[in-house]
Amino acid sequence: MLRHARFDRFDICEAYFIFAQDYHGGINCALYRIFGRLSKLSFKLAPSIRNYEDLTENGRDIYNDLCRKWGFETPETA
Repeated sequence: MLRHARFDRFDICEAYFIFAQDYHGGINCALYRIFGRLSKLSFKLAPSIRNYEDLTENGRDIYNDLCRKWGFETPETA
Protein backbone atom coordinates (compact mmCIF):
# COMPACT_ATOMS: atom_id res chain seq x y z
CA MET A 1 0.00 0.00 0.00
CA LEU A 2 1.21 3.50 -0.75
CA ARG A 3 1.71 5.03 2.66
CA HIS A 4 3.75 8.04 1.62
CA ALA A 5 2.66 8.53 -1.98
CA ARG A 6 1.19 11.89 -2.84
CA PHE A 7 -1.36 12.33 -5.57
CA ASP A 8 0.67 13.61 -8.49
CA ARG A 9 -0.64 12.73 -11.92
CA PHE A 10 2.79 12.95 -13.52
CA ASP A 11 4.33 10.58 -10.97
CA ILE A 12 1.43 8.18 -11.46
CA CYS A 13 1.59 8.20 -15.26
CA GLU A 14 5.38 7.95 -15.32
CA ALA A 15 5.38 5.04 -12.86
CA TYR A 16 2.68 3.18 -14.80
CA PHE A 17 4.53 3.73 -18.10
CA ILE A 18 7.89 2.50 -16.78
CA PHE A 19 6.21 -0.43 -15.03
CA ALA A 20 4.41 -1.48 -18.23
CA GLN A 21 7.61 -0.99 -20.22
CA ASP A 22 9.50 -3.26 -17.81
CA TYR A 23 6.96 -6.07 -17.42
CA HIS A 24 4.55 -6.28 -20.37
CA GLY A 25 4.58 -9.52 -22.31
CA GLY A 26 3.72 -8.16 -25.72
CA ILE A 27 0.76 -6.61 -27.45
CA ASN A 28 -1.73 -9.18 -26.10
CA CYS A 29 -0.65 -8.72 -22.48
CA ALA A 30 -2.95 -6.91 -20.03
CA LEU A 31 -0.05 -4.71 -18.97
CA TYR A 32 0.42 -3.54 -22.55
CA ARG A 33 -3.02 -1.90 -22.36
CA ILE A 34 -1.53 0.64 -19.95
CA PHE A 35 0.14 2.31 -22.95
CA GLY A 36 -3.26 2.75 -24.62
CA ARG A 37 -4.81 4.24 -21.49
CA LEU A 38 -1.92 6.67 -21.10
CA SER A 39 -2.21 7.61 -24.76
CA LYS A 40 -5.90 8.46 -24.28
CA LEU A 41 -4.77 10.88 -21.57
CA SER A 42 -2.35 12.41 -24.12
CA PHE A 43 0.50 11.42 -21.81
CA LYS A 44 3.98 11.53 -23.25
CA LEU A 45 6.91 10.37 -21.17
CA ALA A 46 9.51 13.06 -20.52
CA PRO A 47 12.82 12.35 -22.29
CA SER A 48 14.57 12.50 -18.92
CA ILE A 49 12.57 9.48 -17.63
CA ARG A 50 14.08 6.28 -19.03
CA ASN A 51 13.83 3.78 -16.17
CA TYR A 52 12.97 3.19 -12.52
CA GLU A 53 15.96 5.17 -11.24
CA ASP A 54 14.75 8.29 -13.07
CA LEU A 55 11.38 8.32 -11.27
CA THR A 56 10.77 10.62 -8.31
CA GLU A 57 10.63 9.04 -4.86
CA ASN A 58 6.85 9.15 -5.10
CA GLY A 59 7.00 7.57 -8.57
CA ARG A 60 9.21 4.76 -7.26
CA ASP A 61 6.71 4.14 -4.43
CA ILE A 62 3.91 3.86 -7.01
CA TYR A 63 6.03 1.57 -9.21
CA ASN A 64 6.88 -0.67 -6.23
CA ASP A 65 3.21 -0.86 -5.30
CA LEU A 66 2.39 -1.96 -8.86
CA CYS A 67 5.07 -4.66 -8.62
CA ARG A 68 3.52 -6.00 -5.43
CA LYS A 69 0.01 -5.82 -6.90
CA TRP A 70 1.02 -7.77 -10.02
CA GLY A 71 3.28 -10.22 -8.17
CA PHE A 72 6.66 -9.01 -9.42
CA GLU A 73 9.75 -8.48 -7.34
CA THR A 74 10.31 -4.80 -6.56
CA PRO A 75 13.65 -3.23 -7.51
CA GLU A 76 14.20 -2.43 -3.84
CA THR A 77 14.11 -6.15 -2.96
CA ALA A 78 15.86 -7.48 -6.08
